[in-house]
Amino acid sequence: MKIAVTGATGYIGGRLVPRLIAEGHDIVCLARNPAKLTDRSWTDQVEAIAADVLLPETLGPALRGCNVAFYLVHSMGSTESFRDADRAAAANFARAAEVAGVERIIYLGGLGDEDDRLSHHLGSRHEVGRALASGPVPVTEVRAAVIIGSGSVSFEMLRYLTEVLPAMVTPSWVQTRCQPIAIRDVLLYLVACLEETESGHTMYEIGGPEVLSYVEMMHEYAKAAGLPRRFVVPVPVLSPRLSSLWIGLVTPLPVGVARPLVDSLKNEVIVHDNTARRRFGIAPTPLARAIERALEHSQDLSVDTRWSDATTGPAQPFEGDPAWSGGTLFVDHQTATCAADPADVYWSFSRIGGDVGYYGFDWAWRLRGLIDIVFGGVGLRRGRRHPEHLRLEDTVDFWRVTGMEPGRRLQLSAEMRLPGDAWLEWSTERKNGRTLLHQNAYFRPRGLSGRLYWYTLLPFHGFIFGNMARKIASTAEQRHQVAPKAPPPVDGFE
Repeated sequence: MKIAVTGATGYIGGRLVPRLIAEGHDIVCLARNPAKLTDRSWTDQVEAIAADVLLPETLGPALRGCNVAFYLVHSMGSTESFRDADRAAAANFARAAEVAGVERIIYLGGLGDEDDRLSHHLGSRHEVGRALASGPVPVTEVRAAVIIGSGSVSFEMLRYLTEVLPAMVTPSWVQTRCQPIAIRDVLLYLVACLEETESGHTMYEIGGPEVLSYVEMMHEYAKAAGLPRRFVVPVPVLSPRLSSLWIGLVTPLPVGVARPLVDSLKNEVIVHDNTARRRFGIAPTPLARAIERALEHSQDLSVDTRWSDATTGPAQPFEGDPAWSGGTLFVDHQTATCAADPADVYWSFSRIGGDVGYYGFDWAWRLRGLIDIVFGGVGLRRGRRHPEHLRLEDTVDFWRVTGMEPGRRLQLSAEMRLPGDAWLEWSTERKNGRTLLHQNAYFRPRGLSGRLYWYTLLPFHGFIFGNMARKIASTAEQRHQVAPKAPPPVDGFE
């Protein structure tokens, strides 16, 4: 089919497009600013067209010739009157789809009982469905509740609240029941809806296998993330406005997004009609597994995940995820420039640990090793397999080699006792005839104790890590002046 996707720059659309491409469809991405799609891995496989659902004259050319159109647009957080904007946008799209000859619209909306005095957010989701269905083009509306996936606004709120606060006084909405669903399952349902054969409008309710309260979801997250069980005391006095301000304080979610989301948590969002599961045969993913998958997507520190070296803010673990997704990642970034070749600089930092030590302040590293042993860790006792050569999975004191590009890059993952996850990484870059050394110390805190650990040690980072980078560079220069040049070993060791 030829398929139009609105919201391709967003969370759901950015994950749906590559799946549709894999199914062999021709994809047209509608975006107000198509330039936002230029860094996606699938950009050259789609047609990107500038179109705005609030400007109906831009929709016709974009939809012309399309068999199906996915409507994945939502204005929440971008405007105070998002409900009016969403309703107008949906009406524009329905008319444009009719004129363009689109055969079906597939829309992802929200669960919620119409008789339950729906929040503005959920009420708007239902209104959009009705506006799309007001025209003659058949609409398949898929209604979901809390979507669990790295980068989803619901998951990120769950993540930050649970990780940052070991104990909390919460609004009564934490007792409201919901039926969370894995992002993987949502995408499977959306793709499966392309098989829809009904001639008129259809509506499917989708959810995971469990119905839980929000506080039960927090306990599930804490268990999956290896955190102690959270102590939660619900109280009836916190209004949605106060709750959203509180969420804005302990999470990076914008208040404009948090407030309507919090307001919606007063409504039960559970599946009453299991037609979708019977119709499409998609086995629901348990919540624990959905959380584990979401966390796995945030664990890789490869270049593709685009961690920000210059900030201590969270990162994007997946293409199209919001800028505040991915969990907190603290970074200490150091650079040093030297006249040595990249191979010499690589030799210098790949010798770290063992008898060579850590290029200064070795007494502090020995003390850290003793503390680790006291708390049941391995300390510095493991040393190194070889004083100069490394391979993947080698141990270096209380580190393990988890990434390497011989001659250019080395990454060590900490195996010491920590309230979080830590990495040390070095890489080289040739610039203006000299070699630039990049050194990053990453730390992903686990709960409040992890954040306190980072900030306690922060005053010492400049001395320890700054000195380390400078000493690595100077050692490389000394070798460069006296050692014969040889290419780095291809497989990481000779």
